[in-house]
Amino acid sequence: MPTESTRCRWVSLSEALQAFAQNVSGHQSAAHIKPLHWYVASRLVLEGGFHPDEITPRPPFVVEHYRDRRRIRHDAEAGSGGELTVLGGLKTKAIDVVVAKPGVGPVIAVSLKGTLKAFRNLTNRMEEAVGDCTNLHISYPALVYGFLQVLRANRSGTAVSPNDVALDSSGRVVDAILRYHDVLARLAERNDLRNDVTRYEAVALALASCDADTLGEFVPSFPDPQSTLGFHGFFEKLYKAYDSRFVYAAPKLERITRRIEWDADSPILGDSRIVDFSVRIAPSR
Repeated sequence: MPTESTRCRWVSLSEALQAFAQNVSGHQSAAHIKPLHWYVASRLVLEGGFHPDEITPRPPFVVEHYRDRRRIRHDAEAGSGGELTVLGGLKTKAIDVVVAKPGVGPVIAVSLKGTLKAFRNLTNRMEEAVGDCTNLHISYPALVYGFLQVLRANRSGTAVSPNDVALDSSGRVVDAILRYHDVLARLAERNDLRNDVTRYEAVALALASCDADTLGEFVPSFPDPQSTLGFHGFFEKLYKAYDSRFVYAAPKLERITRRIEWDADSPILGDSRIVDFSVRIAPSR
């Protein structure tokens, strides 16, 4: 049974970013990043149209069948934690958030990395990111794999060491993070399953504000709106790649792979927390 600290909960992006940014101790424990896992898992249900039973960690939602419609409601006790271990071409890998379809296997995976400090060392971690992506795409070439990296936006002049600064005294992003952005961009946007297995289908890089007046928000000035690493388009890229490979290209599997449209009478739509999510709602009849 999951404990309350490990059970997947329904959290907003703001709540997840606050939990991340307020980890002022700098300890890289799971506690500062888990709420972001829960947010991603919940968004894949509400916006993405994936059944919560198919997602690890399991989001706290229950699907009710009514004739040919599907209604969704929140149930805190239905959530569970954990990571799914996926067979890679070189080794098994426990992945933060995974959608696995019955009879098909893992179809979407999202790896989340949260970094609180030591930004000058970011590019040293790229071998791990490239290795993880290659490892999984060897076994599952069609897998839609996303990489989401969040950095704590420590400002110069606060009680952090120079190596831990993300924004200088003028508010400009430091060179170490800009270089990391450019390296990550080269790993993004794998559009076809025959393309380079070392690239992710979607990559996002974002700075989580730790300022009192913007706590729970991303720093809007980074990355540039024209960047391929913007958080805004991250999920849409996942859905587009998934539909192309698992729905349109495989019509005989559409009964299994087609993403769910939630009924407009779903109880969850009356919950105040729903304003933070764009729910995938079935058109009215």
